[in-house]
Amino acid sequence: MIIEELTMPAFKEGLTKTRTIIVPFGVVEEHGRHLPLGTDTIHAYELSRETSRHRPLFVAPPVWYGLCRSTSQHPGTITISGDTLRKLTVELVTSFYNQGLRNFVLLSGHAGGTHMAAITDAGETILASLKESRVAVLSILDLIAGIPDGIVETENDSHAGEVETSLMLHLRPEHIDGTSPEEYPCFPTPILARDKKRFWPGGVWGDPSKASVEKGKTLLQKEVEVLLGLVNRIESFEDGSLEDD
Repeated sequence: MIIEELTMPAFKEGLTKTRTIIVPFGVVEEHGRHLPLGTDTIHAYELSRETSRHRPLFVAPPVWYGLCRSTSQHPGTITISGDTLRKLTVELVTSFYNQGLRNFVLLSGHAGGTHMAAITDAGETILASLKESRVAVLSILDLIAGIPDGIVETENDSHAGEVETSLMLHLRPEHIDGTSPEEYPCFPTPILARDKKRFWPGGVWGDPSKASVEKGKTLLQKEVEVLLGLVNRIESFEDGSLEDD
């Protein structure tokens, strides 16, 4: 059930079928020369929509803005602070809770460490303040980690490379403009770089040349399977930590 498409009576009826909602998070962020700035948001939202076709499930309108640190200097990246993201997440989930939702899957198409930390902190606040809430926080990379070997060829592929290009070839081929060279950032960890583009000039982390429509279809199907498993787990969760299947 796609929330922005529901009428008021349809929303009320939906609560008799499920109290679970996926809230897709993304960013407006560079994705190399070839992918659109909304790639992360499109991925998370379309995955959530596809998952909802397999069982009763609410899908929230996507949160388009998040925290982008490493790509903040690249053209087109729009970022907000961790404090803003935390507050926005808490207030959105609180409002959904007040409308009757109880199980919250906070799914981010952007996997940046500081971005995910802000959403996770918000999740902890939600657990402490909303006594009947259940919360799961994960990124697309967490889902991909559960996909069998052999589908993705590029080791450590994570940004505008094989995976995201394949998915966008499947989901939004009309928004792709050519390709980008294979690239991997070389940040001087643990030193924080002021000139971030110097260490990651092209904004790609992986190899887009290995992408294909067929891989995109397969990846989305596998992600749906993993996400459905998580929904089942959170709905049956009882005592403080999600147990392994």
